[in-house]
Amino acid sequence: MTDEKNQENDAVEAAGDAGAAEEAGTPFEVVSVADARERASAGSLAGLALPAPMAGASVPPAPGKPPAGYLQVSARAPEALPDADVAEAPEPVASDAQPPSERRTRPEGPEPASSLTSDRLIEKAAAPPEAGWRLWLYRATLGYVNLGDPDHVRLRRALEHRIATRLGERTRFVPVLSRKGGVGKTTVTTLLGMALADLREDRVIALDANPDRGTLSDRNPGRATHTARHLVKDRFSVDSFAQLSEYTAREGSRLDVLASDPDPMVAHAFDDGDYRAVTDVLGRYYSIVLTDSGTGMVHSVMKGTLEKADAVVLVSGGSVDEARLASETLTWLEAHGREDLVKKAIVVINLGAGEGTRVDVDEIEEHFRTRVAHVLRIPHDRHLAEGSQIEFGKLRQPTRAAATELAALVVDELVG
Repeated sequence: MTDEKNQENDAVEAAGDAGAAEEAGTPFEVVSVADARERASAGSLAGLALPAPMAGASVPPAPGKPPAGYLQVSARAPEALPDADVAEAPEPVASDAQPPSERRTRPEGPEPASSLTSDRLIEKAAAPPEAGWRLWLYRATLGYVNLGDPDHVRLRRALEHRIATRLGERTRFVPVLSRKGGVGKTTVTTLLGMALADLREDRVIALDANPDRGTLSDRNPGRATHTARHLVKDRFSVDSFAQLSEYTAREGSRLDVLASDPDPMVAHAFDDGDYRAVTDVLGRYYSIVLTDSGTGMVHSVMKGTLEKADAVVLVSGGSVDEARLASETLTWLEAHGREDLVKKAIVVINLGAGEGTRVDVDEIEEHFRTRVAHVLRIPHDRHLAEGSQIEFGKLRQPTRAAATELAALVVDELVG
């Protein structure tokens, strides 16, 4: 009974609303409560379809107002709407076109062909060890275990790299000096020249500038039919390296040697003018010219030798008088305004002929370290003590190492 009264009340209220809407000229539709509940439970706005405006409606909607029959619904996020009402986003279409490279769009433009170097394109691989148990382990593991070379090998390679440094276009001149004969000046010149020539790509020559009879050619393998004096005479006709090679000797190493005149009947000594003429020719074809100088510091040839010198190597023996004369040579250079050469001088204490004396060589080294930056010792070597031709491969390993270190020090001074 109560439900029937409620339904009658709802019908009366709906009729009242319909009458009011009809008086206002607004179309209406009578929807029962049961129908509204059924439509709301459907979960879709499609069930609340609004009727079209009634034909002949005479009352237009107010300005800014929605038309009659418009049902305002609060906005909901797309994800809150049913799946059927949300439009699916189209999947991206795969394209074969690649995005432009950053290198193609850079301001400086495309890369040149010279940028395709082997260092950039080839994968780096560590070199196998030279010898010893490290090399055995490398081979036994088929290259998977590579411990590299020991420290002494790496230090040697570092010295070789220093020796191979380029010096530029100008020829460098390095005289080897000594005020006393018999200390091994020619031996040191040969060792230095062989170490430089074997590890450098340019040309190195040793010149025997002894005013009298020099022995540089006797310590080096190979013989030439011409000497420095012949080159002085023919200097205006030599205009190629092939012609100059006729005056030099090379055998067993890459070091070229220009010998002095061995004829004892020659009355005219090799002087300053001869030295300048020869070095002017050599300077056109060689990067480093080593000069095996004589013992006379006041001889005329020494003037041109020191004027052209870029660095000097001073040789001393392991005896008291030899060390004292070598130190006096430094004093002589300072007294004649060549402090620059003293600062760059390299003192070599040559013990190649023997070291079984009571002289404290360590004290000699300490003395020269107070005057110059570099002091080096050439150890005793039976091959050097023979006084004959020097073959670099026959030297003891410490001797070869000392010669290599000397060459590195010389190049350091020439570069600096």
